[in-house]
Amino acid sequence: MLDTALHSLAGVPYFALYFILAAVLLLAFARIYSWVTPHHEFDLIRANNSAAAVAFGGALIGFSIPLSSAITHSMSLIDCAIWGAVALVVQVLTFFVVKLILKQLPERIRQGEMAAGIFSAACSIAVGMLNAASMSY
Repeated sequence: MLDTALHSLAGVPYFALYFILAAVLLLAFARIYSWVTPHHEFDLIRANNSAAAVAFGGALIGFSIPLSSAITHSMSLIDCAIWGAVALVVQVLTFFVVKLILKQLPERIRQGEMAAGIFSAACSIAVGMLNAASMSY
């Protein structure tokens, strides 16, 4: 039993490294995503704009799903970082595609239209799930 516990604890440094990498990638995604979108998510969320919170939350979840897949399937931290970067690019591109589909998306989110926020979030999560499934190399 002690051997099992010690073997388990031996994995803690790897857990910490992958968790730190994931946190850095998540923060980078949040920064980049909020930088490329024409509406300012954090300002809107601070102003109690639910549509912005839902859309941004969906984007974070949509990025985190493939990031977790990258962690699960990667063979090294660098491999994980590369696939995390791929997930980041895919999620940012998803915003631009949704913006083409749903006319005036940033303005609608700025105005607090929940339908726009929910649709944006759902698209981000759906693409994130497909992105994660595609990382099963």
